[in-house]
Amino acid sequence: MANASRFQFIKSQHVPTLTVLQAAIKDFSYDRHAHEEFAFGVTLSGRQDFFSGGQFHKSPPGNVILFNPEEVHDGQPGGKHALDYLMVYAHPDQVKPLFADALGREHATDFRSNQTLIQDAQLRHAILELARLVTSQTGSCIDQENALYRVIERTVQLGGISQPSPVTNRPDTLLRLAKEYIHAHLESDMSLDDICQAAHLSKYHFLRLFRQHYGITPHQYVINCRINAARTALDVGAPLNEVALRFGFADLSHFNRRFKRIYGMTPHQYQRDIAR
Repeated sequence: MANASRFQFIKSQHVPTLTVLQAAIKDFSYDRHAHEEFAFGVTLSGRQDFFSGGQFHKSPPGNVILFNPEEVHDGQPGGKHALDYLMVYAHPDQVKPLFADALGREHATDFRSNQTLIQDAQLRHAILELARLVTSQTGSCIDQENALYRVIERTVQLGGISQPSPVTNRPDTLLRLAKEYIHAHLESDMSLDDICQAAHLSKYHFLRLFRQHYGITPHQYVINCRINAARTALDVGAPLNEVALRFGFADLSHFNRRFKRIYGMTPHQYQRDIAR
C-alpha cells in the first residue's frame, strides 16, 4: 500500500535547530542510526518497538522516548496495529544553556538522560505542547523557548548524568579520535585503515571496540554521519545531486535509499517539508 506509512518534518520558525517529526508507520522499519540532536518522543497510538542502549524496548501509547545525542537506535511498529508517534529534535548547542539553568549552574554543561523509556505525564504534556506550537506555527519565539525549557527542566528532574568536562578512559579517548577523524573527512573517500590509524588501534581491536561501544560498525557510523551532514545541507537548500556527490554517494538513487532508511522519506521529500 503506497501510503501505509507517512512522515512529515516541521521546522520551528522561531527556535534554531528545533524540528518536529510526525510519523505514522505501518510497513516501515528504521535502520540502526543516531542523530546529533536530543530526541524527545511520544508514542501516540500503536506500539513502538526499538533497540537502544544495548537492549530492546517496547513503548505503548502515552510513553515518552528520549534519545541522547549520538545514541544508536532503530524502530518499527510492534503488535498488530499501526504506529503513530512524534519526535522533537533539539541540537545540544541549543539546549546546553537550558540544561545548565535547570541544573542551577552558571555555565553550559553536557547532560545525558539515564532513561530511554519514560512514563511521566508531566514530561509527555511538555513535549506535546512544544510539538503543537511548532507544527501549528502558533505562538511567539518566547512561547516556543519557554515550552522547550519546560521539556528540559522536567528531563533534568527525572535524572541523568551531568559533567562540565567529561572524563574519559583510554578506549573512550581513542574512539573519540576515530569519530573526530570521521567527522573531519565526511567529504573524502576515507578507508578503515585511515580511521584505525587516527585512533592508534589495530583494525581488529578497533572494529570490536567500536561496535561494542556504539552498537553499529564503523562503516554504518560513517554512512550515518554522512546522512546527517547531508540533512544539514538540505536544510539550507543545497541541490540534491550536489549533496549526494559531496558526501560520497554514488548517485541520487543511492543517496535516496540511504536517507530514507533513517528519515523515512527521500531527500527531496524532506527538503520540500522543511521549505513550507
